Amino acid sequence: MVRRLRVRVPGQGLHEFTDAVGELVRASGVAEGLCTLFIPHTSASLIVQENADPSARRDLEAWLCRLVPEEDALFTHTTEGPDDMPAHVKAALTATSLSIPIEGGRLALGTWQGVYLWEHRHQRGDREVVVHVAG
Repeated sequence: MVRRLRVRVPGQGLHEFTDAVGELVRASGVAEGLCTLFIPHTSASLIVQENADPSARRDLEAWLCRLVPEEDALFTHTTEGPDDMPAHVKAALTATSLSIPIEGGRLALGTWQGVYLWEHRHQRGDREVVVHVAG
């Protein structure tokens, strides 16, 4: 089964969508298998991360922004704004796909894990994630 999810993002940062993926897995009827997620965008990424303490997500975002600052004089790709090229670099350093095992008809995530879209641009809107469930 392949489905496309729309994930609404209010701007830069980590945005959890674990429940939406879990619902697709449940609806698929697959008891044992693999859920693969892919984001067909060049300025956003996917990550499995702690979903209990929001400070972990804030710290990750702050660290990545410090690692790849906007307005870097090395960047020549600036047509779409000062956050565009840093967003491409951030996406290149992180993941555009995830694979999560399915056990007992559910994502085999740990107690404190959630699935996140990591938006690297400041703009708000929708992003698309391709979800493939196989068993």
